[in-house]
Amino acid sequence: MGCRNRTPSGHNTTVTLTDDQIHEALSSILEHRDRDAPGTVLGAGSDDLGAGLRYLGALVDGGWMVPTWPVEHGGRGATDDEARRISAALGDYGSADLYPYGVGLSLVGPVLRDRGTPEQQDRWLRPIADGSEIWCQMFSEPDAGSDLSNVGTKAVRDGDGWVLTGSKVWTSRGAYSKWGMCLARTDPSLPKHRGLTMFAVDMHDPGIEVRPLVQVNGDRHFTEVFVSEVRVPDAHRIGDLGGGWGITIETLAHERESLGGRVFGGSDGEDGALPGWLAALADSGRLDDPVARDLAMRAFVLGRVNRLTIVRAAATARGGRPGPEGSGTKLRSVAAFKDRAYLVKDLSGAAGMLEDSSGHLAFLTAPSMSIRGGTDEVQRNIVGERVLGLPPEPRVDKGIPYSEIRKGR
Repeated sequence: MGCRNRTPSGHNTTVTLTDDQIHEALSSILEHRDRDAPGTVLGAGSDDLGAGLRYLGALVDGGWMVPTWPVEHGGRGATDDEARRISAALGDYGSADLYPYGVGLSLVGPVLRDRGTPEQQDRWLRPIADGSEIWCQMFSEPDAGSDLSNVGTKAVRDGDGWVLTGSKVWTSRGAYSKWGMCLARTDPSLPKHRGLTMFAVDMHDPGIEVRPLVQVNGDRHFTEVFVSEVRVPDAHRIGDLGGGWGITIETLAHERESLGGRVFGGSDGEDGALPGWLAALADSGRLDDPVARDLAMRAFVLGRVNRLTIVRAAATARGGRPGPEGSGTKLRSVAAFKDRAYLVKDLSGAAGMLEDSSGHLAFLTAPSMSIRGGTDEVQRNIVGERVLGLPPEPRVDKGIPYSEIRKGR
């Protein structure tokens, strides 16, 4: 990760900096990046929390990780343009696997800035920025996956608080999170997209049980969470009563932007040099075959198209808020990653059957990329309906109270 000693708090300023000043500040706290060091993809093969915590701790006093956030919340009050330049500059320095901290930094933090009360922002934003408190996203349920509005976890009013009961599944980071952003049903007499409210749940509450779900690549990031009469104060309700679906849509848009805005593992640099995965294939002689070269060029082009799609989506963002274009970038990012992962495995020959072969972890991780963060099918529906203007799928439960909808058993 390569952090140096922290700089004095004099860097904690809202004064707009030049690119040279940004690099001067970052070079005093971070080591320059080793371009030959292997990258990680969504925490695959790693459960290390320490490196990310040290990295965020080194950056927080200057507000470098979340520069547009207010200074008192771990940012530096930067403009969007300065934030983009800071993000680009950070790519030149040693980093850490921030997967454990991603929900807080990329999803919960932006939502709290838009929807949270001043007290909630003061309580939660700084610990998100410095990594001292990890968040998870408690949305999906056994009967509410792609049809997320079918959430059945209930929240019953009890005095000045709420009592939550239900279960969640595919909750990333649940095993080591301090807080969960939990979608629950507060009024079953309303149609299913309404009557939902968002809460912040203490994951250390004795009524919370977290069970890891082991993936095919050995990771234990996903969990199922059982919520048994967990009391949540109304002060931990995020947004308006019954406004949970709107917050859900906003959160998922941030998630798509976060996932789609990446060129996962082995990307090509801005300097036009060959990406590491392609150079390694060429050096190994595996591209001497013309068919293999054609397949490699296809994967390379998919990666370049992915990068251009990310730039295009950023240019069309509405007022800085993520929109349906994020679904397109996620589809492109996933397609590029999977094509590259499968290619490297296919060209490895018989050695590719061994678990210590090059690219084995990426190969095992690749199928999940089309599921996590919203399935490819959901993303295509969003693109079709909200970008291309195609008619939506028929819905037989529209307008029917949730309590009257037949549930799967």
